[in-house]
Amino acid sequence: MFLTACAGSQSDYDSYPGSAPGNQRAGTKGRAATTADVKKEGTLFGQDGLNFLGGDDKKNQGGGTGIGVNSFLWRATLDTLSFMPLNSADPFGGVIITDWYSPPETPNERFKVTGYILDTALRSDAVKVSVFRQVRVGPEQWADAVVESGTVTAMEDAILTRARQLRIDSAAAEK
Repeated sequence: MFLTACAGSQSDYDSYPGSAPGNQRAGTKGRAATTADVKKEGTLFGQDGLNFLGGDDKKNQGGGTGIGVNSFLWRATLDTLSFMPLNSADPFGGVIITDWYSPPETPNERFKVTGYILDTALRSDAVKVSVFRQVRVGPEQWADAVVESGTVTAMEDAILTRARQLRIDSAAAEK
């Protein structure tokens, strides 16, 4: 019982110089390596191991938030589509779906938009928008209609412009 009380923990032993197997040296001064040094140096998959399901990788958190996509593109998409009622938003999957919206000036047509954030980087190919349009063909009856060419591109450009503004504002606030 007395010997058990004197014994240190495994972490104490791991940080004792010379606890590493062999004659390994650590640091620039060449001291005897510890088991903790060997563990820290790396494994087969690198220092932090193999990272499944995102883990704690801060560099992939575009903009520094806890969402799974670029935070500037996410917020810009929400801002750009804010005039439409929101149906669902998944910040980890990067999907924003609006509900049907009828502009006041054209009550016989309605639109629905789905925005996809495809990357953690703020790039032009990291956002994709799908626009759906329907026209009224009878009371409470709607038929799919063609969306004007350029509508999707205009929406994507508006989102990218807003994302750039948010990024510039964020950089200015950090100074």
